[in-house]
Amino acid sequence: MTVQEKYLKIAEEVIEKGPYKPDWLTFADYEVPKWFRNAKFGIFIHWGLFSIPAFRNEWYSRNMYIQSMEEWEHHRQTFGEHTKFGYKDFIPMFTAPNFEPKEWVKLFKKAGARYVMPVAEHHDGFQMYDSEISEWNVKNMAMKRDVLGELKEAIQEEDLIFCESNHRVEHAFFFGHG
Repeated sequence: MTVQEKYLKIAEEVIEKGPYKPDWLTFADYEVPKWFRNAKFGIFIHWGLFSIPAFRNEWYSRNMYIQSMEEWEHHRQTFGEHTKFGYKDFIPMFTAPNFEPKEWVKLFKKAGARYVMPVAEHHDGFQMYDSEISEWNVKNMAMKRDVLGELKEAIQEEDLIFCESNHRVEHAFFFGHG
């Protein structure tokens, strides 16, 4: 059994035992946690590999391969033909030498934030954390740092609530041009 298969099996077991099913009715009685309602202000960090082309939005990795999209032409004119320079070629550029999570979190706290929620993995599948599931992550490639782990540590040191957002569930929709 591969590492990926092991984690998929664990996820399936947790889903099976859990209170939620893959339908909207399951969530009808869900109550937002009190801490969240009381927090009032938090920071959502939507940062990832898509920040390198820095064109339009975080859907660049999808739209750059659809000829009818503005990103397709922008990519061709800015970086060259898609067959020679694809989305994966942005990875070595994602170094963020000025990334200072402790400084970020001090600023968030000073602004009055009560929680911080970075995106762990966007639809592009590039993980912002150290992972044994996939080599396509910020620790293994690019920055050689565990961005999510470092942010979590800094957030907890400042007594803020750490959350994470994971967009993995929509990968098929995203790359299937949904």
